[in-house]
Parts: sequence; structure tokens; C-alpha cells
Amino acid sequence: MINKADKGITDVLSQIKDGATIMIGGFGTAGQPAELIDALIDLGVKDLVIINNNAGNADHGLAKLLKTGAVRKIICSFPRQSDSWVFDELYHAGKIELELVPQGNLACRIQAAGMGLGALYTPTGFGTLLAEGKETRHIDGKDYVLEYPIKADFALIKADKGDRWGNLVYRKSARNFGPIMAMAADITIAQVSKTVELGELDPEHIITPGIFVQHIVQVQPAHSNVAVIT
Repeated sequence: MINKADKGITDVLSQIKDGATIMIGGFGTAGQPAELIDALIDLGVKDLVIINNNAGNADHGLAKLLKTGAVRKIICSFPRQSDSWVFDELYHAGKIELELVPQGNLACRIQAAGMGLGALYTPTGFGTLLAEGKETRHIDGKDYVLEYPIKADFALIKADKGDRWGNLVYRKSARNFGPIMAMAADITIAQVSKTVELGELDPEHIITPGIFVQHIVQVQPAHSNVAVIT
């Protein structure tokens, strides 16, 4: 019997070792799997490469992970904002490496990995520092930059509900990068607010099929004040 919800959060995350590449869902704090991140911090792994849209907010969630010094490199599209002081301090001190990727390119490169594509051409970044050293091509009257897929060992994502087969539904904009990250990682771990019985999720509402999810963990949100854009 397939039951992807049969392990606790510590047992599930114990698969993650030093040097792992991890995708973490979330657009800022919306859809960020804060409880999985807290448990990852407790695990004590280090030398991590993190892929996320942002580089952390204030002192919780992803920023809290960065503050521990466990992250060697972050790949993201939006590293700096008014409450990104943890990343700012680490970056200016030379304690973290940044790979800046435009948001659309980030999504497309993750999607490419999930779809098994070898590479993609994008106009975004052409003629800028982001395209230095990269192959370019003129196609149908436009200039493009060759970008390669972004994949990961693990994806940590947040969903609203899941069943024991790993099928997931999300809450509005908290979905963001979750579905494509689930496709692009070797092992996807999803935290859910509620685990439901098989058949309870309307097939037409399932966004991430269980084939892309290896583990689900039901958690009670620790950050009830985290906003979700509706």
C-alpha cells in the first residue's frame, strides 16, 4: 500500500546530507514551508545550495536558515528587499555566494528540468551582465541567451492538503513555485495543513500529482501571521 504520509518530519528530512541542493517553495513568505525549514535547521546540515525566489525575510523561515551559516550558495531572482538584512550581511561579508536569475528565467529553467529538456533560449538577460560568457543566438529576428535547467536533490514545498498517494492542492497564491519544483527535484517533501482520505480531493483540483511527491508531512503552522496574497 502506498502511503507517503507514514513518516514524521525528522525521519523524512534525515535523508538530506551536507552539500545537498534544495529547492524551497515560496514567493516571499507566501507558500514558504517554514516548518520544514525549521526542522532542516535542527538537522544541522551544512554547505547547502538553496534555490528560491527570494533570499529570506526578516529572521524567520529561509532567512533563519541563512543566518545559521548552513547555506553556501543561493540561486534566486529577488535577493534584496526591506527586510533582507540577514542575506545582506552575509553577502557583504563574503559568506554566501549568489547566482542571480531573472524570475521568468528561474521558473522556466526549473520547468525545463522537470520536463527533461536539455536547455532553453530566452530573450531575458540578453546584452546584460547576466548573459556574459553564455551562448547566444538570433532566432526569427530576436536575440536569445541559452540557459540550462535548474534541478535539485530535494524540494521542500508547502501545500494546503494532500492524500497518502502524495496528490496535492494549494491555497491560492501560496502555490507559486511549488508545482514546478516538485517536478524538478529527485525527492520532493511537501508539508500540508491537512492529510485527507483517498478520493476526497477532486481530481480536477489536484495541481501536483503524487508521482512527483515522495513524502508529505502534516504540520501545524508555526507562523500564523504569515500573509498569503489572495
